[in-house]
Amino acid sequence: MPTISNKGIAMPQSPIRKLVPYAEDAKKRGTKVYHLNIGQPDIKTPKVALDAIKNNDIEVLAYSRSEGSEEFRTKIAAYYAKNDIHVSATDIIVTTGGSEALLFTFGSIMDAGDEVIIPEPFYANYNGFSTASGVKVVPVISKIEDNFALPPIEEFEKLISPKTKAILICNPGNPTGYLYSKEEIQKLATIVKKHDLFLIADEVYREFAYDGLTHYSVMQEAGLEENAIVIDSVSKRYSMCGARIGCIVSKNKAFMATALKFAQARLSPPTYAQIASEAALETPQSYFDDVIEEYVERRNTLVSELQKIEGVRVANPKGAFYCIAELPVESADDFAQWLLEKFDLNGETIMVAPAAGFYSTPGIGLNQVRIAYVLKKEDLITSVAILKEALQIYNA
Repeated sequence: MPTISNKGIAMPQSPIRKLVPYAEDAKKRGTKVYHLNIGQPDIKTPKVALDAIKNNDIEVLAYSRSEGSEEFRTKIAAYYAKNDIHVSATDIIVTTGGSEALLFTFGSIMDAGDEVIIPEPFYANYNGFSTASGVKVVPVISKIEDNFALPPIEEFEKLISPKTKAILICNPGNPTGYLYSKEEIQKLATIVKKHDLFLIADEVYREFAYDGLTHYSVMQEAGLEENAIVIDSVSKRYSMCGARIGCIVSKNKAFMATALKFAQARLSPPTYAQIASEAALETPQSYFDDVIEEYVERRNTLVSELQKIEGVRVANPKGAFYCIAELPVESADDFAQWLLEKFDLNGETIMVAPAAGFYSTPGIGLNQVRIAYVLKKEDLITSVAILKEALQIYNA
């Protein structure tokens, strides 16, 4: 019988999607499921992006350039300039989502057996991308009691070995919602320059910064031109998850030339989605102002409601639209499945993402869940009421 590769066997399941069959079964039983498990915003995609697809007169849906159309990349550069990030079209490669951007980056800078240091908890698919690339994730633990701030820089330094090629951060963070300060970015800049490492920053949630705080990009840090790599995407910014358009941004010429070879091997990013994404860049600031106001209200509602439940501890996110909550249960995995299989309150239940899958250290985060506040305020209040009742029954 033909055998499956060791790499394939080692590929982790998505903690965000692995409970989907249980959710589907619950819906078939007539139970309403509130989806707190996935970062799929309910915010409408900008009309200008949808109109660009509806109103174009393409007769042949042809390949684009492997690095993305020059017009689109030029407009992306102009978008960055508005955010005090100064790059040119040649510093940008358009990818099929931020996921492909990460795969191309790992493939370009790391060989099998090399290491990347990542503060955990981190976006679960980093585990998958590293496994696919034969790369080892070396975690440095951030803690809920510190609101998941950057761990002390000495903790990073202890982990650097001859195999270390990069430090990877998500800013603002998925799953924590933590927004790194300028000072924290500068500490990382110092250590990557000292040890000749890359600093990869997944900045797909850049727009979502709250409480008067502003996002500071690794591309804004002077002297980091050879070290900094930004991963970006239209998915969350414009509520266009299905477009699958992202990009790599870096001023390191050798890295970009290498990443382009990976881009050429998969031919080109999708043409229609580039058209929509290019149009989305015309989205007025008022759209983001409204969206941020909405998310701040949702965050405040969710956090304050969770804090009312005895035994629940929650970090207060300063960006993105996720938070990590620690529950009074031994296994969040078991509890999340139980919610879908065996529990409902007046015909309704919730779906959460067990947070252990956002760590690579075994045994950490077993009683934590990630909650995405991508539902309207009333639904979040209902969801937390369901959670409170569920915890009482589950623990009884």
